[in-house]
Amino acid sequence: MKAKHQRLTLAVLALIALVGAGLLAAFALQDQANYFYTPSDIVEKRPAVGQAIRLGGMVQEGSIQRAEDGVTVKFTVHDGATYQPATYTGITPDLFVEGSGVVADGKLNADGLFVADTLLAKHDENYVPRELEGIDMTGNMTKTDTLIE
Repeated sequence: MKAKHQRLTLAVLALIALVGAGLLAAFALQDQANYFYTPSDIVEKRPAVGQAIRLGGMVQEGSIQRAEDGVTVKFTVHDGATYQPATYTGITPDLFVEGSGVVADGKLNADGLFVADTLLAKHDENYVPRELEGIDMTGNMTKTDTLIE
């Protein structure tokens, strides 16, 4: 076999192996392609008890209950259609309040309760830290204060 044919055969085999590896990875990760599960997704897909998942949605108004130990929090996550009870033990983020967005890593237990290991609170583009609430941030700005003319 000539050297030219050997290189061509090797290139074709490498391409086939690369495509095969990509297909295998895509097949293995197809159930984990969602960035997070919403409460509706949990009802539909019913992840296995103990399977690590990420739950995302809004914290239901009036659902946050803090235990006497000061670090355990029970709350409900909703997506507008379905509700998922959850619990977290640890220090909650400052932005974790009723009506705010939340993303939690954890697992479902046998009772259907989501037990979070980590808790991330989300905010919208209008977020203002508590320390700056009520301060007029546009007060002394003029056109000369910007780079755009």
